[in-house]
Amino acid sequence: MITVKTIRELRAAVARARGEGKRIALVPTMGNLHAGHIALVEKARQRADFVVVSIFVNPLQFGPNEDLDNYPRTLAADQEKLFGAGCNLLFVPGVEEMYPGGLQSQTQVSVTGVSEGLCGDRRPGHFDGVATVVTKLFNIAQPDIAIFGEKDYQQLAVIRTMVRDLNMPVQIFGEPTVRAGDGLALSSRNGYLSEEQRAIAPALYRTLCDAAAAIQAGERDFDRLIRDGLAALERAGFRPDYLEIREANSLRPATAADHQLVVLAAAFIGNTRLIDNLSVEIAGQ
Repeated sequence: MITVKTIRELRAAVARARGEGKRIALVPTMGNLHAGHIALVEKARQRADFVVVSIFVNPLQFGPNEDLDNYPRTLAADQEKLFGAGCNLLFVPGVEEMYPGGLQSQTQVSVTGVSEGLCGDRRPGHFDGVATVVTKLFNIAQPDIAIFGEKDYQQLAVIRTMVRDLNMPVQIFGEPTVRAGDGLALSSRNGYLSEEQRAIAPALYRTLCDAAAAIQAGERDFDRLIRDGLAALERAGFRPDYLEIREANSLRPATAADHQLVVLAAAFIGNTRLIDNLSVEIAGQ
């Protein structure tokens, strides 16, 4: 595995690999890698011959009161994990490399529809920042495929819509959320949790499971399920941000006629905001 910091070096390495007839995969990350990230890299290895992983803590997707400065940066540990997972090239650009004209003058990509509501409402500008940096990474690396985790469900929907609408020649794969033994979705932000908070955290997934089980059992009063889920999160010790039931592809509010649904939630434990989701497919419709 080689590590590069400049766009020029990345493009040269990708050009060599493509000249050898290799299929290129990209796994964009912000570092502080855990088993969920490594699962994405392993999936990339199965689907491509040359795997590029990027680590870039993207300032465009952080709001003014969010944790950009404190976001964990663990490059040496990340490099060791990626080497073990079979990554071929690690791209670690600085902010000046990605945004040489500065953040204020940077052209931005905005994806309407699926970026609205949910985290899009709670984090204004977040998905513009995501879409912009992913567009830049796709243009820089020109991968054949890119791999993203389904834990960030709305983000994945934004990227799929962007690729479709802008005719980008890259195939997007979403991979299932990797969870701890107690169900908690793996996330870099789990490291912010105290021991007591970590014990509470799996209640987020249990709440999603309860809602999904009720839907599978025939419940279609989604408003009641949402109220019950929010109350359950509060009882567990969360400060809920949202809990929603949406149609899985469009992310519009679900109706009783839909058969592919997703239950999505975001909630705070202390100052740490956790997100999770669970897909529900209703048979026979």
